[in-house]
Amino acid sequence: MNSKKIAYFAIGLWAVTAIGVGTLLVRGHTKESTDGRRTVLVSAGERSMIFREMRGMLSSVQGILIAHVANDKAEVARVASLSGMGAAVDVSPALLFKLPLEFKELGFGTHRAFDTLAQAAKDEGTSNMTLVRLGELLGRCVACHAAYQFQIEGNSQTDHGSHAD
Repeated sequence: MNSKKIAYFAIGLWAVTAIGVGTLLVRGHTKESTDGRRTVLVSAGERSMIFREMRGMLSSVQGILIAHVANDKAEVARVASLSGMGAAVDVSPALLFKLPLEFKELGFGTHRAFDTLAQAAKDEGTSNMTLVRLGELLGRCVACHAAYQFQIEGNSQTDHGSHAD
């Protein structure tokens, strides 16, 4: 093979790889489900990690409400920060490839919303705006649960909303 053919082959191979990786980053490792949601195919460990993170967010919501009622802005900020972007740092690159772009945007946006709520509590204290921000944040949770479900790769059983593991 001459060098020109090798160069064209290399460029073609690079383009196919780039398109494949780009498609995976956008679409993730998903399939359609019978209930209209996207099924994200993950390993058992990844599924457990995702559900653990969701339960952590729910615990933060509870803690924020309790601290808000007590008018404890420092506690609102502390608890909200527990589910902020710092909670998303341990996501493996392999899992990020499996998650569709919209899920990643919604998930990282939710973590940022917790950080925003924490900063607002520090700056403004507790107020009705705390509850408004919390309501907006919960809207993200509802949207995610309405759009996605998780299935362990190779398992025909899907999770239809139970996050008890």
